[in-house]
Amino acid sequence: MISSNQIRDTFLKYFEQADHKIVPSSSLIPFNDPTLLFTNAGMNQFKDVFLGNENRPYKRATSSQKCMRVSGKQNDFKEVGRSNRHHTFFEMLGNFSFGNYYKKEAIHFAWEMLTRNFGLDSKRLWITVFRDDDAAWNIWHTQEGIPESKIMRLGEKDNFWSMGDTGPCGPCSEVHYDFGKSPTPDHGDCDLTCSCGRWVEVWNLVFMQYNRDSSGAMNPLPSPSIDTGMGFERITTILQSKASTYDTDLFKPLLHEISGICNTDYGADPNDDLSMRIIADHSRASAFVIGDGQYPGNDKRGYVLRKIMRRALVHGKRLGIEEPFMYRIAGKVVECMKEAYPELVAARETIARVIRQEEESFAVTLGDALKDFKERTRKLKASSSRTFPGEDAFFLYDTRGLPLEIIEDLAQENGLTVDEAGFYKAFEAQRKRSRQDHESGKEDQQFTEIVLDAKTRFEGYGIEGPMKSRVQGILVDGKVADRITAGQKGEIVLDVTPFYAESGGQVGDTGSLAIDGSRAKVLDTVYKGTLLTHVVEMEAGTIREGDGVEALVDLERRRLTMKNHTATHLLQAALQKTLGNHVKQAGSLVSPDRLRFDFTHYAPLTRAEMQKIEDLVNEQIWMNSEIRTSVMDLEMAMKSGAMALFGEKYQEKVRVVEVPGFSKELCGGTHVPATGTIGMFKIVSESGIAAGIRRIEAVTGPASLERFRGDEQILDIVQMQNKVSRNDIPALIDKLQSQVRELQHQILDLKMQSARAGLGAMLSRAKEIRGIRVLAATVPETDRASLRNVADEVKQKLGSGIVVLGAPQDEKVALIVMVTGDLCKRIPAGQIIKQIAPLVGGAGGGKPELAEAGGKDQTKLAEAIEQSYSVIENLLAER
Repeated sequence: MISSNQIRDTFLKYFEQADHKIVPSSSLIPFNDPTLLFTNAGMNQFKDVFLGNENRPYKRATSSQKCMRVSGKQNDFKEVGRSNRHHTFFEMLGNFSFGNYYKKEAIHFAWEMLTRNFGLDSKRLWITVFRDDDAAWNIWHTQEGIPESKIMRLGEKDNFWSMGDTGPCGPCSEVHYDFGKSPTPDHGDCDLTCSCGRWVEVWNLVFMQYNRDSSGAMNPLPSPSIDTGMGFERITTILQSKASTYDTDLFKPLLHEISGICNTDYGADPNDDLSMRIIADHSRASAFVIGDGQYPGNDKRGYVLRKIMRRALVHGKRLGIEEPFMYRIAGKVVECMKEAYPELVAARETIARVIRQEEESFAVTLGDALKDFKERTRKLKASSSRTFPGEDAFFLYDTRGLPLEIIEDLAQENGLTVDEAGFYKAFEAQRKRSRQDHESGKEDQQFTEIVLDAKTRFEGYGIEGPMKSRVQGILVDGKVADRITAGQKGEIVLDVTPFYAESGGQVGDTGSLAIDGSRAKVLDTVYKGTLLTHVVEMEAGTIREGDGVEALVDLERRRLTMKNHTATHLLQAALQKTLGNHVKQAGSLVSPDRLRFDFTHYAPLTRAEMQKIEDLVNEQIWMNSEIRTSVMDLEMAMKSGAMALFGEKYQEKVRVVEVPGFSKELCGGTHVPATGTIGMFKIVSESGIAAGIRRIEAVTGPASLERFRGDEQILDIVQMQNKVSRNDIPALIDKLQSQVRELQHQILDLKMQSARAGLGAMLSRAKEIRGIRVLAATVPETDRASLRNVADEVKQKLGSGIVVLGAPQDEKVALIVMVTGDLCKRIPAGQIIKQIAPLVGGAGGGKPELAEAGGKDQTKLAEAIEQSYSVIENLLAER
């Protein structure tokens, strides 16, 4: 049997011999195309070539491209596992011509490749063309000898291809393979338009003629080109004589691995098979996406990856897998695909670590989520309803972390359908609630923009003094006014301003506006919609609409902010060089006193990593490199390698800020003229703020000097008070910590002695419930081990009975239940603790003889201990 690797090689070598350049697959993450979520076609990396905006040293190309289709109109997510041929991740084999050859050659290459090189039976191949494409129809019929009866004309839906709503497009011709009979029982005869599974599209030849713009108009491309795509998994299925892609050597090793983990044979149960197929597909997708630098998170790409992973984890739970497992399947993916994609080997450790971390994180909530779903389903079935309410689905999504697609999977397994309309209604209601705090401000922005029909030109780069400007509009108390006088607060709009308005993470400038003894203090500069406005407080005199004023920025504050903004660019570049290209900006704050940078990463930074990042940034500062700024077309900026934020909307002209050889970003903020102006960079904290999102806070310039001075003062105080040298401080701290631990241990011993001394009095309070001795009591604050020892001593003295003890512990509550061996089958300790723990805001569990729990509310401890008697009474009564 021909292997999948041989199939890929055969394809690429055929076209190489036909003077095509073998081009490596581009990343699944289209870093230079903010409009695209994931690479979804072989032509993505050649988009600019088709548009005539880029020239390459070759006119013919071939590739095997990594692709993902999990969003938009090209979304196969719900079909994965249920269909024999749909996947989230797949490879696209393709050949491309950039104005070199056209329909005649493309059709010949395809037919020769399929029938001669792959050896497919021509009788099983059928052709479709666009309804008006007579040229393609004639080439298939006259040049390749395809009978008229085997060439179908179809409409735009089937035979006109485009990458998206805009971009390169054109008519296409498809080659379909006929398996001979439908897999659907008792299915009658059908043609290739039927979706029963008998027919499969093998190859799509796109005759790229147009570029569709945002208005829908199709403009001819500079030179007609060819873009073809053959589904690698599909052709492998056909050439390996299989009915499903999951039966090929691309998936069988993964299914075998999953089967071993869950101890269930693939093929033994249809429902289990579905789960295994979903896990196999989603593990492939996760491994490749993480390998290309995208981690699970709450941003657009990160959320799609998280959704894929969580769906696989839910199906793992369904198969009875309790421990982390998906990272092992991803390891198998690396083994299977390393020959074609050696970059996976280099990323193997990162892939495993990221997936395992997500597994462990989700495991905390998954059990509760599934339990919650089952309970809601049970109530629905009892009421004979077959619709899972949208509000319930949204609760599982919002509170339990289950994506809608997973909820739909679970519902389908239980014979239910999800009320999607109700889900999205609840979703929108939640969004509306979350926006309520901002609505008044938003209305203010809209109002300001409407009442002040003015535009402000920003000319604040490189300013060193006051700027002449004219007042275009004034607001006082939210209303248009012709003047603002001493003591009043309001907003002033100028025709031109040196003040930078808050945007891109950088805070707005402050300063003053003045004319003839009248002076307004500028408290902030902000955008209200598209309008730049100065928030002011009048300190003296009056400023009127039409006045010519001197606008003066607080230059010292601006300079400090500039240091931090340029340092933020250096920090992002240093993070990528240290941690990898997966690091993406997730938020920032640039102010005069500090900078804050949020970024995507899967783990806390080590001390060594933070030192390396500091070294890289300071190295650039001490090189005193000139900061280069330029304004250029967005397209040109992206081609030059400038970083852009995914999903951010940019103007056609953008400003590029570059530290030569180190950092290059699209940025409209203010920056220092050279890196040396920053002085010094010091990280002051690193923390996690969300799953997959880390935060660094840092200081520069004078603030970093103050940081060093503060640290020196602390060290001096420690030295003087303890009479030790600076080098001996770590040893001193270790010694003091050891003494503290010893004292804490002594305190616990004393508390234990006190508790033991009171055992007699404690035992005297034992009650008899239905013939069983029960003791419930609180003990002084102690650790869990000591609490367990006291409970065990009480149990021994009881001989036969139940012990419930509670103790304060680090501002929380510790509970323990012990049941003697003769009673634990009748009333297990775990059942008792599960009813007591919620009384103190906690949860717990354990074995029949011993169960433990923790709680948050110490004020309810005494009440919980007292209610233990009634809990045990009720449990015994049920037996």
